Amino acid sequence: MSDEKKKDFIRAGKLQIQVDDDTAQGVYSNFQAVGSNETEFVLDFAYVQPHQPRGKVRARAILSPKHAKQLMRLLQQRVADHEARYGPISVPMPGGDPSGGGSGLPN
Repeated sequence: MSDEKKKDFIRAGKLQIQVDDDTAQGVYSNFQAVGSNETEFVLDFAYVQPHQPRGKVRARAILSPKHAKQLMRLLQQRVADHEARYGPISVPMPGGDPSGGGSGLPN
């Protein structure tokens, strides 16, 4: 990877992870789907425009069960940290208003 393509480093302990410019831009997702089998979890991140019958998967991550559980714990901790700083995040109950922003349902 050329120096121009290097964007950022993510530090996790002594591990350095490179992030290039395109990846660092990220993708917006307002619909997520998770599938699994004995050996892997597949996380799809999609964008669905409001009031449209279809969307498009913009990113897919495939994780081992161990890494999926680590991700779950990391997300739980980050959400708890966020709520401690900014207040509770409200999400709709199943069957309620689907405008939960990232709840897996399009706005």
